[in-house]
Amino acid sequence: MDINANKLTAFEKRIGHRFSNRGLLIESLTHPSLNARRSDDSRDYQRLEFLGDAVIQLVVTRELFRCFPNDSEGALTRNRSALTRGEFLARLAREIGLQDMVRMSDAEHASKGHLRTSALEDALEALVGAIHEDSDLERVSAIVLSWYGPIWDRLEPLQERQNPKGRLQEKVQPAHGNNALVYRVVQMVGDPHQRKFEVEVSLDDRSLGNGVGNSKKQAEEQAALEALDLLEREESE
Repeated sequence: MDINANKLTAFEKRIGHRFSNRGLLIESLTHPSLNARRSDDSRDYQRLEFLGDAVIQLVVTRELFRCFPNDSEGALTRNRSALTRGEFLARLAREIGLQDMVRMSDAEHASKGHLRTSALEDALEALVGAIHEDSDLERVSAIVLSWYGPIWDRLEPLQERQNPKGRLQEKVQPAHGNNALVYRVVQMVGDPHQRKFEVEVSLDDRSLGNGVGNSKKQAEEQAALEALDLLEREESE
């Protein structure tokens, strides 16, 4: 899947950064599946993802520290977690149209891999890493914060979504009982000190959602949030 120059230019305008080294942008948009069978020196986004993850953590940490001078370390940590978890980063990715830019194999794209929360999280982190390498920390900080917008506006609805596993249990228990929900680890990737978990939550053998996190608990919470969103959409239809 190739992206023409006009589409790249439009995307640069949308994200607020014009790359001096467009090769970094292409690398940040390249899913590992596209390069799996190549023998050339082209790269996928995994190295930039590693960098971008750290950059996002720092940018959000600094902004929370500035915006909430009276918050305790614990409160700051909880808010940072809410704003940097995979589900939220995937939401940001969708807001900037990143799902339409990721380059991946035909098979991966056909299976809607470009819409998966985990792929969008990774691609967003890679894009941030690429912008950092193409500019500097202050520039990438301004861009990332422009995607977030006012931090309090982002945090308020997230704080209403605390304890997603408990809320999901309360939602399904009356009709399905206490043991209908099952959380299953789909995969674990990465070294022990940088491990990521993907968890699926199902209800009576029906898959409701998937979540990715740096711990099993975090992944389960993301899966529960996805399940709650699905059930709420179905109820409103």
